[in-house]
Amino acid sequence: MDRKYCVFYVDNDELLRELIISKENNELTKRAVEIFLLMVDRISRTQSYKYEEDREDCMAFAIENICMQWKMFDSNKSDEVFAYFTSLIMNGLKQGWNKLYKEKYNVTIYNIF
Repeated sequence: MDRKYCVFYVDNDELLRELIISKENNELTKRAVEIFLLMVDRISRTQSYKYEEDREDCMAFAIENICMQWKMFDSNKSDEVFAYFTSLIMNGLKQGWNKLYKEKYNVTIYNIF
């Protein structure tokens, strides 16, 4: 019964360990990728989308955001890795939403007449 039981879907300590290993190897571990994909999926479901494809497009922006910025997390400054990547994912989802709907509904008064 010494095993640590976690009721959350992502364990902050496990994610921190995987990120440290990833930084040493200069590439994300398989488990880190699985955790990030799980986070992106769960966080994207907190938003409402009219079409499933829109959610998937926004998820792609969030994943791209993680891929570009995962090395920037500094474990010496903070050990709150879950909060850091949650904010990265939320920003990626917002960027995707803005890009997607700006292109879809870019209507000006001059286009109407």
